[in-house]
Amino acid sequence: MDTSCFIRPAIEADTEAFFDICLRTANGGHDASALYSDPHLPGYIWSVPYLKFAKDFAFVLVQGDRPVGYVIGAPDTSGFDRDLAANWWPSVRREIAGLAPTRPRDADVLERIQNPRSGTPWLQDQYPAHLHINILPGLQASGWGRRMIDTELQALRNHGVTAVHLGVDPNNERARGFYRHLGFSEFERDGSVAFAMRIDERSR
Repeated sequence: MDTSCFIRPAIEADTEAFFDICLRTANGGHDASALYSDPHLPGYIWSVPYLKFAKDFAFVLVQGDRPVGYVIGAPDTSGFDRDLAANWWPSVRREIAGLAPTRPRDADVLERIQNPRSGTPWLQDQYPAHLHINILPGLQASGWGRRMIDTELQALRNHGVTAVHLGVDPNNERARGFYRHLGFSEFERDGSVAFAMRIDERSR
């Protein structure tokens, strides 16, 4: 394990790092820079809103003084989605107004910004919280992923959360193996892959 790394709470100054890490891991854990015409597009959906609206559950992996990963989450997925509908998506739509899709994944993200949706609504009743983690490719499989997930789960647990879920790219076999190893249960439905876990103290 790289001893020059450490985990700290995320701060507003990490915004650009959140955009960058999200872009550089958005292709099944690999760099997606060539897939988006605007480097901020994936981060608008999958990273930065957590820094803005669920900051108590946002943590950064730092190497030296450079953020190289993050773990983020929301204790109440439905409430988080409502907050974004009111306070995040309108401003993002103004930011991207007039942007025409020219790269392979532009159209999908632009459509998601216009019509936001949760990837796993069928898990939210039983597992109301959710999380995401992304680490730059050079530090994946370094042991820090487990520590970051543990940090996030403890923050959620401290908030009274009893169960959490997350979605995974079906093609990302490394990620699927990682979550199985951590004790998450795997679910598949309509071509989507998700993992879930009870995190109340009684289940540990």
